[in-house]
Amino acid sequence: MAMSVLKNRRERGFLDGHFLIAMPGMADANFARTVVYICAHSEDGAMGFVINRPQQLNFSDVLLHLDLVGEDEVIRLPGATLDFPIRSGGPVESGRGFVLHSDDYLSESSIPVSDDICLTATLDIVRAISRGRGPQRGLMMLGYAGWGAGQIENEIGANGWLSCPAEEELIFDTNLDNKYERALGLMGITPAMLSAEAGHA
Repeated sequence: MAMSVLKNRRERGFLDGHFLIAMPGMADANFARTVVYICAHSEDGAMGFVINRPQQLNFSDVLLHLDLVGEDEVIRLPGATLDFPIRSGGPVESGRGFVLHSDDYLSESSIPVSDDICLTATLDIVRAISRGRGPQRGLMMLGYAGWGAGQIENEIGANGWLSCPAEEELIFDTNLDNKYERALGLMGITPAMLSAEAGHA
């Protein structure tokens, strides 16, 4: 399971803290025009989250589903709680929630994924957010993206992905409309410059 790559890592891999940006020829519909934030990468595999795929649920739906609030309590929740962003984080365990967040919130189950970003996958953080005590910046992800040993390297080699260092502002930015284009812009690239075919000299 790719989550174990994050929990068991001893040192950061070369894709840790990077964006993977899908090339136009991406055959897997799960990843067409996606930007994936890689949380952990090692010889055992990789895991991360799609950061530009909307999720139909909102945070109050999650709270109600988990029985953390009642119907009558939802209208009294702070606006920041109701607006807490949720994304479709990937095709693996899509019914499971993860919160990617700034390091101003930490619990015993929080796992650092970079110098400033942590991942927490327990109810503690959901309760904290519902009470206005959560992280300053965060995204709830339903599901994640995972790759087995050597798989992501092969996909990059086959012209499936571009990679570049991640930018925290882009991770937590709630405007999804042009996030794919802005991620490419970090590399000085526009979609029109990309070819679906790999070039060979």
